[in-house]
Amino acid sequence: MKEVKAKWGNSLAQVLAGPTEDESFWEKIEETLISGDVGLDLSEKLIADFRKRLEARGSRKIPAIELFGKQLEEIFKVNPLNGTPVRLDGSPCVVLLAGVNGSGKTTTAGKLASQFSKAGKKVVLAAADTFRAAAIEQLAVWSDRSQVRLVSHGPGSDPAAVVFDAIRSAKASNADLVIADTAGRLHTRHNLMEELRKVARVVEKEATGGTTEFLLVLDAVMGQNSFQQARIFGEALPLTGIILTKYDNTSKGGVILSVVHELGLPVRYVGLGERIEDLALFKPAEFVEALLGLNEGALSKGGLPS
Repeated sequence: MKEVKAKWGNSLAQVLAGPTEDESFWEKIEETLISGDVGLDLSEKLIADFRKRLEARGSRKIPAIELFGKQLEEIFKVNPLNGTPVRLDGSPCVVLLAGVNGSGKTTTAGKLASQFSKAGKKVVLAAADTFRAAAIEQLAVWSDRSQVRLVSHGPGSDPAAVVFDAIRSAKASNADLVIADTAGRLHTRHNLMEELRKVARVVEKEATGGTTEFLLVLDAVMGQNSFQQARIFGEALPLTGIILTKYDNTSKGGVILSVVHELGLPVRYVGLGERIEDLALFKPAEFVEALLGLNEGALSKGGLPS
């Protein structure tokens, strides 16, 4: 996370370094927050709270950028699952990945499988995006690379049946974890959300021995467009978190703040590149420090006064 220093973050840091007594300061902050995909409601809330913090600092001349950094970090403290790994309690545990096509679901499924396999866990991959032949082929490559079992049916087959077979296979082989890739778009004669609800029912019925995670994979580059889609996925699935992919130095950091505030969901992992290790646990304090250019540990080590 430390290498991430978004261009949007540079702009925000520059504004926060300016004179807070100037009324244009507040206009610039609002413009910068909204341009960074924070969203209007959250931008207004952040600004109102920030005004109070500046007024309350009194003689303690804490830099405005540090005060704002602490304020941003507090957004993530509301949900303790921010930055937590997939929960592996009991077996088999099931992780279902959802999201639109192109968000990085299949690659994320492969990376998770590889990471858990290297950690000594027995993993089963489920190729439940049966409406995209390339997804099945791509997951097969990850299966070979990670040396984990792949359960797949033919293109166009029932996704719920694939997940059902994968869970049964995991039970029979005493596997620890099933990771299922799902479709992000179906042919017009199908209803994607109904298909996902069907898959979710199979997971909830069959995966009774371990924890279940329904994780939404979002493309950081898409910004606010992701949230319209995310709300719909949230209506179909009991989501337990977000995996934010393609988050590099071209992305707007506000998308992460907006995810937590608008969706009420924790960010669990972020994808920072193409390598397996580039799928990392999200670290709120490090994210804010990198975003605003604060010294390492200013937030994560409690370097700011309350």
